[in-house]
Amino acid sequence: MKALCLIDLQRDFFPGGALPAPHGDQILPAINALLEMDWELIVASKDWHPPGHKSFAFVHEKEHGEVITLGQREQILWPDHCVQNTPGAEFISGFDANRIDQVVYKGTDPEIDSYSAFYDDAHLRSTGLKEILHERKITDLYCVGLATEYCVLATVLDALECGFKTFVVLEGVSGVDLHPGDSQKALQQMAKNGATLLSLKDLENG
Repeated sequence: MKALCLIDLQRDFFPGGALPAPHGDQILPAINALLEMDWELIVASKDWHPPGHKSFAFVHEKEHGEVITLGQREQILWPDHCVQNTPGAEFISGFDANRIDQVVYKGTDPEIDSYSAFYDDAHLRSTGLKEILHERKITDLYCVGLATEYCVLATVLDALECGFKTFVVLEGVSGVDLHPGDSQKALQQMAKNGATLLSLKDLENG
């Protein structure tokens, strides 16, 4: 049983948003092609931060990209993004969000960030995604979205840890690349941990 997981396809992560993947809009054709395929389930994650989230640079009077210790974990500080009930937290236009069966929300605890669509960064709180997938008897999870080296990477690693056969569609992911090569290193890490990297053509050809 196969599910498609759309990771953080929100306005703030696309060009023109608060925290964009510079080429994020280029994944939308692949997203639309995938949505036309047969899936037992289509799930999507949303960053859903309360105002003043501790991962926001302004809260600490620091610059975007600086690293602090937050709850005994390293935390990269970001501009305000995907704040609950703001336009930037909404799905980007350009794909049919009506095809989504279930949305899970992450980053809702103001004290800890949550890159993964499964758990917060300390694995203290679940989004419920694992339970949703098990309930639908999903075995294979196909992941796409933003950004490659943060939320996609964390979601893929957690999916593998949860026992799902995990795939990443390369045309469907894009990175921020704060440091050159971050996205490529993340893809290598996913593959090393057991994820299958494949192209849209691989899926279309069966």
